Amino acid sequence: MSSLSVAVPLPAVARQAPLQWGRLTLIGAAWSVFAFFLLLPLVIVLTEALQAGVGTFFSAIFEPDALAALRLTLLAVAISVPLNVLFGVAAAWYVSKYEFRGKSILVTLIDLPFSVSPVIAGLVYVLLFGAQGLFGDWLQEHDIQIIFAVPGIVLATLFVTVPFVARELIPLMQEQGTQEEEAARLLGASGWSMFWHVTVPNIRWGLIYGVVLCTARAMGEFGAVSVVSGHIRGLTNTLPLHVEILYNEYNHVAAFSVASLLLALALVILLLKQWSESRINRLRHSGAEE
Repeated sequence: MSSLSVAVPLPAVARQAPLQWGRLTLIGAAWSVFAFFLLLPLVIVLTEALQAGVGTFFSAIFEPDALAALRLTLLAVAISVPLNVLFGVAAAWYVSKYEFRGKSILVTLIDLPFSVSPVIAGLVYVLLFGAQGLFGDWLQEHDIQIIFAVPGIVLATLFVTVPFVARELIPLMQEQGTQEEEAARLLGASGWSMFWHVTVPNIRWGLIYGVVLCTARAMGEFGAVSVVSGHIRGLTNTLPLHVEILYNEYNHVAAFSVASLLLALALVILLLKQWSESRINRLRHSGAEE
């Protein structure tokens, strides 16, 4: 006589228990990585910066060479970011609104700084504009200094930050299409009027997001700037280079103090990034619901 076995379904709570444990494990692992690789270094920077007291901390920040490095960093950002905005908007408009030969090549060239080492980019500028470079003799004859001067630092910063605005706007403008611009054109709007009243409002949050990323990259750039700067204290040192020099001189408190200044600027950039990213996601969700 054969016995029949009846499968009894497990309760829903029992079925969900492995999923909950797996989710909690992943969340715990993510927070552990965040705490070890991000939060702990930040705590160490602040602890080392304040190790000798608040007075030493502020004296290191307001030291003339540190202030000169801060001014140079802000100058490089102030020049490179607007130029990248102009290039990024123009490139995104051209790529997303028109079909032309070499379109894929242009997109690849925009992404080039992502694949080329910043140190290599700095060496290229040295080979072009250095004393023994391709244009070195002509520059010396006309008393123009690019390498080991502010123009070289701006050029290096400009190169490494080229993709950020363009790569943020290209997919956004491709997703939006050309219907609104074509409607504005049919209603008699001029090119500039169409750009300012139709295109810019649609891309403003993506543009802000790209500017934030570009600013963060420009402030923290080290490799390319290190090659072209010459490490002249008070003249061609940006904040990251100044931190390196202080650390190599075993002036650890001053190095961490200046690094904390970079940290404060990075936190401001991070808050702006999160704010602009949330606005972009909100606009995308509202557009999907419509």
